[in-house]
Amino acid sequence: MNIFSGMNRCYRIFSGAVILCALAFVCPGHGRAELVDRVVAQVNDDVITMSDVNDEGKAFFQKITEQAPANELAGALRRAREEVLNGLIDKKLVSQEAAKQKVSVSDADVDAAFKQMSATNKMSLEQFREQLKKAGMTEAVYRENLRNQMLQSKLLNYEVRSKIIITDDMIRDYYDTNYTNDDGQGGYYLLQMGFVAKKNSQGSDKVDAEAKLEARKRAERVLSLVESGQDFSSLARKFSELPSAADGGNIGSFQEDEMAENMRAAVTSLKPGQVSKLVETADGYQFFKLLSSMEGGVVVQAPYDSVKEEIKKTLYEEKLKAEFEAWVKKIKESAYIKKL
Repeated sequence: MNIFSGMNRCYRIFSGAVILCALAFVCPGHGRAELVDRVVAQVNDDVITMSDVNDEGKAFFQKITEQAPANELAGALRRAREEVLNGLIDKKLVSQEAAKQKVSVSDADVDAAFKQMSATNKMSLEQFREQLKKAGMTEAVYRENLRNQMLQSKLLNYEVRSKIIITDDMIRDYYDTNYTNDDGQGGYYLLQMGFVAKKNSQGSDKVDAEAKLEARKRAERVLSLVESGQDFSSLARKFSELPSAADGGNIGSFQEDEMAENMRAAVTSLKPGQVSKLVETADGYQFFKLLSSMEGGVVVQAPYDSVKEEIKKTLYEEKLKAEFEAWVKKIKESAYIKKL
């Protein structure tokens, strides 16, 4: 289980890299390792030390030493250390900006977030702490990361989110570009879902009757979800057992004489937006949604009202990302940052 799924981007980048925790701190002539702390970066009036970097990256030390080839180890550790240092600089900037804006996160807030992360991962607090320990991360470091994430969220509300406006015109433009297209061919533009029964073992081409019945049950269950108003394409990506699932069931435009007889019987009587009954095939069951009929014209992949909120969320996240990057850039440009 990934217990770090709630962390921000600064910490997700470490999934493939590990920090050098104590390399080069063994002094010649001594029989033990001696940790030498030093300042590695200055961020305005604050400093980041080597021990800060080591504490932040401790969880990944064993992983990189086990996985990196010997001839690549030094370079991998150097790059990992640089990534962690950059993350710490960002954290320091967020903390400083929060203080400037008089934004704070209390210990009680952090404690509540820690308990929520434990509950989200379906662990008791003791199990969660044990999982952190196995990952090589101290509870103190994890809590500090939570605090920084919460500070960042509050700052975003103040500095970024309140300035983002998504209008109906923006949503409609996105919809027209991504959810409709002009089908100049005419024909029947279709979405498809299919459920396949397993064939008998020992190389037989015959489909097992019980497996065919199970395929029908799966098809009926998903068809009922479509008929209840759930999005066809989303369900196709999740449940369809045909190659077209990857495209949300979109199989394009067919002329009437291009369709198999059972498909033609199910589709040609539909009106745009309607869904067919189950169609039995040699190895399972399928059903279809008609997007446009013989006259061609504009193909609507989903009704506007059914995807409006999804589009609004997509546009908001795109705008938030752009605004956040601009905000961080502005902070960095006005900050004094020096790596030592």
